[in-house]
Amino acid sequence: MAGLQRRLAEFAAARDWQPYHTPKNLVAALSVEASELVEIFQWLTPEESARVMADPESAYRVRDEVADVLAYLLQLCEVLGVDPLAALAAKIDRNERRFPVRGVAGEADTTEGN
Repeated sequence: MAGLQRRLAEFAAARDWQPYHTPKNLVAALSVEASELVEIFQWLTPEESARVMADPESAYRVRDEVADVLAYLLQLCEVLGVDPLAALAAKIDRNERRFPVRGVAGEADTTEGN
């Protein structure tokens, strides 16, 4: 992850783009790229969306937009000093506490080790 962030920073620095890579601009770009990913799936049925990677052109577009989303997210994390993997791990921990596994009768599973 750090290597990708370094490559992105070097790419931007070589083109003198750092002045434009403010948190506001990066979040806006991230939103645009996420919307472009949504656009691929927008009018597909659930079944069609599950098969989107079977079509080479659609698969290419999905991979390209996923890369754009990830690139802007990593650049945003770099600018803000956020460790994306640590942030995700902490979020999963919080969600595991917020949404415990339910037992058969809809009760939280309170057996030891859970």
